[in-house]
Amino acid sequence: MSEPVIAWFDAIGLSDRPAVGGKGGSLGELTKAGIAVPPGFVVRTEAFEQFIVALDAEQPLRALIEALDENDLPKVQAVTAAIRERIELAPLPAAVDAAIRTAWRQLADTGQPVAVRSSATTEDAEDASFAGLQDTYLWVLGEDDVVARTRSCWASLYSTESVCYRRKHRLPEAGVAMGVVIQRMVDARCAGVMFTRSPTTGDRSVITIEGAWGLGSAVVSGEVTPDRWVVAKLTGEIPVRDISDKHIRQVPAPGGGIRDEDTPADLRHAPCLSDPELQALKDVARKAERHYGRPQDIEWAIETGSGAILLLQSRPETVWSSKETAPAATAQANPLNHLMTVFGGRK
Repeated sequence: MSEPVIAWFDAIGLSDRPAVGGKGGSLGELTKAGIAVPPGFVVRTEAFEQFIVALDAEQPLRALIEALDENDLPKVQAVTAAIRERIELAPLPAAVDAAIRTAWRQLADTGQPVAVRSSATTEDAEDASFAGLQDTYLWVLGEDDVVARTRSCWASLYSTESVCYRRKHRLPEAGVAMGVVIQRMVDARCAGVMFTRSPTTGDRSVITIEGAWGLGSAVVSGEVTPDRWVVAKLTGEIPVRDISDKHIRQVPAPGGGIRDEDTPADLRHAPCLSDPELQALKDVARKAERHYGRPQDIEWAIETGSGAILLLQSRPETVWSSKETAPAATAQANPLNHLMTVFGGRK
């Protein structure tokens, strides 16, 4: 292979997005900025390219996608389902398979669970929000499952939603590739998201923090209504505290994967974050925003036991930034105006 298969987080950054995808580049950039993330590596896009080129040589793949009309949904569904099946069943090139297994043993030498996360080259860019259209697999155990889930991430690039997005934006298939992030799982006491500007008003003087008990997947999928706080960036004042009934939480399942369980009664209505934790999250969010030089949409987790704050992703905020004229950060008479009213899923 002309390029290495594996790239560790400490060796990459946003400038490496074409080789490692948006998520991989962001995790490397956070690592370079001195912001704690779970350790891991990326299966580079070169591995994806070698795999897809071999499939394409056997039977056309990319040409079939580019010939699709995104408005012909039955045709898109039929073509993409067949492509995903081909990808799931095809063996990985021997060198790619060996490189993934070797890196996994180095990362999870005592069998720790990992997350296997899609990292498309077209996601998390400033001009196109591609997040949430590819797959993520949590609490993956063992090298065989890691290799299989890597292939599943590649296949998710050919989901109906992802292909329709690309056809709508006329993205050439030759420029679309997939890196795969493999990183240690966080056994999260609580997790969630935060935005370094108000998602409803665009006010850049506040940070909105949302969280719930357990793994953050329940929050980002919308399965549980998270607690919400608004924190002033400069003073740390917390004018809004919206504590929800967090009826379920997602936890590791025996044998791998995750499952829903009822939240213990004493935690359902209890805030998942303390005031010191809110201030610590605010400080981390401000550090990420300063590093990137623009408002951020951040995924975070607090580790069970250690209480360590770890970032799982930081991407450009796109809702307000995409407007032609950014709104001025004005004080709100009603602080509840800073709360989100709708929460979109992501991966």
